[in-house]
Amino acid sequence: MNTVYIVGIGPGEYKKMTIEAVDILKKCDIIVGYTVYIQLLMPYFPQKTYIDTPMKKEEERCRLAFQTAQKGHDVALVCSGDAGVYGLAGLMILLEKEYPGCRTEVVAGVSSMLSGAAVLGAPLIHDFAVISLSDLLTPWEKIEKRLLYAAEADFVICIYNPSSKKRADYLQKACDIILNKRSETTECAVVRNIGRQGEESVCMTLKCLREYRADMFCTVFIGSSMTKRIGERLVTPRGYNIEKF
Repeated sequence: MNTVYIVGIGPGEYKKMTIEAVDILKKCDIIVGYTVYIQLLMPYFPQKTYIDTPMKKEEERCRLAFQTAQKGHDVALVCSGDAGVYGLAGLMILLEKEYPGCRTEVVAGVSSMLSGAAVLGAPLIHDFAVISLSDLLTPWEKIEKRLLYAAEADFVICIYNPSSKKRADYLQKACDIILNKRSETTECAVVRNIGRQGEESVCMTLKCLREYRADMFCTVFIGSSMTKRIGERLVTPRGYNIEKF
C-alpha cells in the first residue's frame, strides 16, 4: 500500500520545519503542493520531482497526490503551517476511500499562530480562538458570528487571511465587530512573512489595527482584556501572581 504524507512545512524555511517533516520530505519521491510552497522547498530538496497547482485548485492537488501514489510512489502533499489547520488534511482523508491501495498519514507542522506568537512573545499563553476571515468556503455571516462570540468570551483572537485584493476591508469589518465588545485600547499585533525573508512585526491598539493595511502574508493577534504590551512584545498573563502586571 502506498502512502500519501500530508506534511505541514511551517513557514517554509528549513530550520522552522519539524524533524519529522524533513525526514518525510527526504523519504518521498514526489512532492505535491501549491506553487508558492513548492518554490520554498526546491532549494532544500533539489533532487525531488515536484508537482504544483495554483491557488483555488486544492481538490485537483489532492487528487494528483493520490493518482501519483497509485503509480507506486510515496508522495508528500505539502501545506504551509500545519496541514490540519486550514490545510488539506481533512479533504485528503475524505477523498481517501476513492483511491484503493492508498493510505494517508498526517505530519504535524508549526502553524502561523504559534510561530507568530513566538515572534511577539507570549500572546497565546491563555485561552484563545483562531478565525479565518476568508469567506471562500465559509459564509461571512458565520465568520461575523464567530468573531462576535470570541470577543464576548474575552478570548485572545488570532486571525488568519485578514485581507486580500478582493477582501480589502475585511479586517476593518472584523475590528468593528470586535469593538462592540472590546476597548479600542486593546493590545494587538500583526506579524508578516513569519519565518521567511522580510519578517516583521508591529504592535498597536485595536483602534489602530482597524486602519492597518494587512494582506494574506499577515497573521493578526487581537489581545484579550488581560493582554499586556511589554516593549514590542505581547503577554497574556495566565493567573500568575506577579504584581508588576
